[in-house]
Amino acid sequence: MSLMDSNAVDPNRPKRIALVIANPAVSSTTGWPVGFWWSELSHPYHAFTERGYEVEIYSPAGGACQADAMSDPRDPSGYSEADILSMGFLSTPKLAALVESTRPVSELDVDHFDAIVVAGGQSPMFSFEQATDLHRKFVDFYEAGKVAAALCHGTAVLRYARLSNGEALVKGRTVTGFANVEEDFADNAVWSMNLLSRDEHVMPWRIEDELKALGANYIQAGLWRSFAVRDGNLVTGQQNFSGAETARKVIEALGG
Repeated sequence: MSLMDSNAVDPNRPKRIALVIANPAVSSTTGWPVGFWWSELSHPYHAFTERGYEVEIYSPAGGACQADAMSDPRDPSGYSEADILSMGFLSTPKLAALVESTRPVSELDVDHFDAIVVAGGQSPMFSFEQATDLHRKFVDFYEAGKVAAALCHGTAVLRYARLSNGEALVKGRTVTGFANVEEDFADNAVWSMNLLSRDEHVMPWRIEDELKALGANYIQAGLWRSFAVRDGNLVTGQQNFSGAETARKVIEALGG
């Protein structure tokens, strides 16, 4: 079912977005604490609210969430120091508080929203396999003709999302997500710092490989380039620099 065939979007009220961030987890490969990525929350949030959309924050288990340290513009690494949107989000108490009391995805009413957007970070790669409510809700949005979107490692949800007929949601669909070339870059970075041995990897599996194995037409734009793709009512973004572009594709799918 395509969005164009659906009456799910009501043009007489503000669009409503359910934005899902990951709960804290521990990496099984590095032993490090992992979480969501700030720009994948703040950039889409800004794009949606700037359009007058209503945005509510969810997580698979609900409750307080923690971001990956390097996604915080205040982190000593300086990795995200140029991310002024995330800095503004963090510096606004009302917004910063949103990640302290997320609602569980089990309480997400699909009928209330026009789109679901699943943000990434490192945690989804270790925690989304058990997030069965998220798998089901994502498919519910998709099969209702509403926009179902995922970004960066948030596209891990597509590994587990099965349609009501049992087929993988991504089979035959054009999608993107965190690319192998970007996983190689991350692996080389930790190897160069002697944080992992050469036979170890930051991630336990790879988005690009898995989506291809499920029958998706996986595409990407190259290392760290902002990129998102829309296939009907399915929207995917490549990595953490693609939050705004992913939001634009969702807005386009919702009719502006």
